[in-house]
Amino acid sequence: MTQTPDPNDPNQPGPDDTSPLPPAPPPPPHGDPITTHGEQYGQEAPPPPPGYDPAQQQPQYGQPPPPAPYQDPGYQQQGFQQPGFQQPGFPQGQAGAPYGIHPGTGIPYSDKSKLAAGLLNIFISGVGRMYMGQVGLGVAMLLVSIVTCGVGHLWSLIDGILILTKDDAKDAQGRILKS
Repeated sequence: MTQTPDPNDPNQPGPDDTSPLPPAPPPPPHGDPITTHGEQYGQEAPPPPPGYDPAQQQPQYGQPPPPAPYQDPGYQQQGFQQPGFQQPGFPQGQAGAPYGIHPGTGIPYSDKSKLAAGLLNIFISGVGRMYMGQVGLGVAMLLVSIVTCGVGHLWSLIDGILILTKDDAKDAQGRILKS
């Protein structure tokens, strides 16, 4: 008696297929209790080996140790404060800043007064700039005022007003004039 092929059997060749399906892949090596061959195909997973505790897994020999956190060799933590940074409201003395540091810019204050420089520049052409240490500009203002018979004093007048109103007027060394 001959058997008739079942059309629903996947292992039987079809009408135009002459080879059976490939065999199922072999199961993975024993020791991986989380994902096994049986779970992939809907079968029940084998029990874990005796004495297996997932919470107490030790790293295998030959595995590298966990990486250490990165630290820049030149970095040293100093109370969350970077060099050159000053917290507002806390004076910090510097050798080159005997009159303090401007809180907004961090530039040291000059020993020259903003009021004196502005008023000198308003009343006597260019003398305020000479007082600030900018001698060349002060002499130029004075010569323009003399050559133009006082009309050039307008330049020095406007410059004196700007010195008084600017918050960051600087002397010849780049330090901010003190108020």
